[in-house]
Amino acid sequence: SLAGTLGLGKLIAFWDDNGISIDGHVEGWFSDDTPKRFESYGWHVIAAIDGHDSEAINAAIHAAKADPRPTLICTKTIIGFGSPNKSGSHDCHGAPLGADEIAATRKQLGWEHGPFEIPADVYAQWDAKEAGAAKEAAWNDKFASYAAAFPKEAAELKRRINGELPAEWEQKTSQIIADLQANPANIASRKASQNALEAFGQMLPEFLGGSADLAPSNLTMWSGSKSVSADDASGNYIHYGVREFGMTAIMNGIALHGGFVPYGATFLMFMEYARNAMRMAALMKIQNIQVYTHDSIGLGEDGPTH
Repeated sequence: SLAGTLGLGKLIAFWDDNGISIDGHVEGWFSDDTPKRFESYGWHVIAAIDGHDSEAINAAIHAAKADPRPTLICTKTIIGFGSPNKSGSHDCHGAPLGADEIAATRKQLGWEHGPFEIPADVYAQWDAKEAGAAKEAAWNDKFASYAAAFPKEAAELKRRINGELPAEWEQKTSQIIADLQANPANIASRKASQNALEAFGQMLPEFLGGSADLAPSNLTMWSGSKSVSADDASGNYIHYGVREFGMTAIMNGIALHGGFVPYGATFLMFMEYARNAMRMAALMKIQNIQVYTHDSIGLGEDGPTH
């Protein structure tokens, strides 16, 4: 929904529609019209693609790249494709086929190569070393030209990508801390958080903030905040809406991309909605700032549910 609202045209998602889940055929518990649902989000939907036809998939990808909207490619597949006795059933969902069924599948597919043997033509199709090296060299040449024309901007980009602090960081932050210690204030921690954003935001343009529809309560916006929109992506603040899990997962992706330091906020109680994305952030050890407010019985005007 947010991708459609923001017009994220570079996003291409695949829906593997095989009609099977671990418990069996999905008809008893899943009857959504998924293509219509994504169309309602403002997505470009390419329906009814044969998921076992590589040329059809490739054509769909090219069509997706030509459309300014995010795209959902709906691929109809058969789980366990090629298995004579288990294809199209939940028996091959997360469970090994077994030696006998593997042998039968090999025969069904006409696959005569040994285990872990990759035919030369298949290997050549997947071997991207030369193509990748050529693209990297072209990018490096382009960046060298950019750095020659815009040395200040190029140096700043490299600093952000490398995760380095600005040159005068230590001096300026020491002065900020000294001023705070000289003039202590009895304020809420969320206000202190906003003051920190105000103090450090100008020095750290890589900050990319947001909140799950609680900005006035979380105090995650500061004087330099500019909202990201479909018409203007130059902002530094994303209004995620009531999407705690989505917000945290998006922040994970931004952090993994590099060049940005994302922060996002909600009430501490609502962190439960985002737990799995938070778990992934911890497992990946990524730089991701989570702001959780209203974490005390001293706050929470909405009662114990908040």
